[in-house]
Amino acid sequence: MAERTGIYPGTFDPITLGHLDVIRRAMRVVDRLIVAVASNDGKGPVFSVDERVAMVREDVKDLVAKGARIEVTEFDGLLVSFAEQQGAGLIVRGLRAVSDFEYEFQMVGMNSRLKPEIETVFLMASDRHQFISSRFVKEICRLGGEINQFVTPAVATRLKAHFGV
Repeated sequence: MAERTGIYPGTFDPITLGHLDVIRRAMRVVDRLIVAVASNDGKGPVFSVDERVAMVREDVKDLVAKGARIEVTEFDGLLVSFAEQQGAGLIVRGLRAVSDFEYEFQMVGMNSRLKPEIETVFLMASDRHQFISSRFVKEICRLGGEINQFVTPAVATRLKAHFGV
């Protein structure tokens, strides 16, 4: 049976416990997962792509130590082209709410026109993580709120240092 490689793309600014939940669950459907950190995202990330890659690597190191085949890399450009270059036949996307689905549905349509051989699978956020978004975590931290229930301690430390709280 051929190895199934998946790509889990995102900005990961920063990686949250919700992202980690999707990564863990994606490992149930792929043999190898590439966490692809978008470098040219127009969202104006707080952290550089190198910092975001480092945070993701730190947060998945325990899974890798337990045998999960997870690679973390930056990417720039068209996702389906990157997936094809990596030999991935699957794109993994996390969904938190119906509002996520509309955008993702359009993206899948475009991606399937460009590369019909690459499938997209959606993993629903677990109920503990449905409401977590990187944007809200950054805002809560910036305003001095407690973020430890949304991110790992290493990410919390970096965010607090960034915002000086």
